[in-house]
Amino acid sequence: MINRVYQLIRPHYFSVKYEDVEMEQEDTVVVRPNYIALCHADQRYFQGTRPPKILQKKLPMALIHECCGIVVSDASGTYKPGDKVVMIPNQPPKEFEEGTEFYENYVTGGYFRSSGHDGFMREFVTIPKNRVVKYETIPSKVAAITEFVSVGIHGITRMKQVAHSKRDRIVVWGSGSLAYVVATLAKEKFPNSTIIVVGKNHDKLRLFSFADEVYDVSEIEDDFTFDHAFECVGGTGTQEAYRDIIKHIKPQGAVVMMGVSEFEVPLNTRDILEKGLTWVGSSRSGREDFEGAVQMMERPQVHSRLNLIIHESNKIQDIQDIYHFFEEDTVTPFKTVAKWDI
Repeated sequence: MINRVYQLIRPHYFSVKYEDVEMEQEDTVVVRPNYIALCHADQRYFQGTRPPKILQKKLPMALIHECCGIVVSDASGTYKPGDKVVMIPNQPPKEFEEGTEFYENYVTGGYFRSSGHDGFMREFVTIPKNRVVKYETIPSKVAAITEFVSVGIHGITRMKQVAHSKRDRIVVWGSGSLAYVVATLAKEKFPNSTIIVVGKNHDKLRLFSFADEVYDVSEIEDDFTFDHAFECVGGTGTQEAYRDIIKHIKPQGAVVMMGVSEFEVPLNTRDILEKGLTWVGSSRSGREDFEGAVQMMERPQVHSRLNLIIHESNKIQDIQDIYHFFEEDTVTPFKTVAKWDI
């Protein structure tokens, strides 16, 4: 079967690559993408804001690593045609053993779709059956952001492993999409904790009404404290966020670093040492995180809340619609999704 793959050739320019796909490969599922979602990483490739050496190394490449789809065929019989699934972009090496103390998203020798390997912007996706997770009642436009939610699940898992047992006050630092997802999950995962959100964007902070406390960063007092923190800022605001977190966190607290910065960020190591803080880097996710995300998103209150940060663009039916999708995302405040109808 001939498959069409929509690759970014250079910033702002897509082209179609044709490839021959075997439909009946052992342990491989054929999935037709249904809804796709945009990530900041996709936009950085499209806009050409990654360093030139990175662009030269990774392009041409099909973008998108947030996607849900419909099973077309599965030679193993694990999935039936018509099953709704989400696809896992992370592919660990064959020798990786699940169930160990090591996470698949950090081991060497694997790869990640839409980061040096073609992502999900294609007519059909052939993917190992262990890279697929079935869902039932999640609205498909919400299921499109499952990978994004799984990143939040992974961050919370890391927090639970390293944070001490006093978890009365947990702060989510940021006001964007990642902060919203992490705060939503934290509210479910830490029901006995006070979930606090601190951010800069007043308009976005209005959507965090489900949190127990919400603050504009300029309004927090000197005596403001918390036990543990999720940093969800990233970008140029990372340094300021780290500075404030270190200032206000209680001794021996844990900080999960989740925001991505393109630049090196200085840290106040003196106060980190004096307070005995634990810092954990958290990036991407694996199958267990996807399963946890799907389980969580099946809850009506969760997928209804996540729906509030989703902007649905027009159907993507030709290559011009792809350009519109990326351009529209630049003016939407949270997550942009679209039905993939090519």
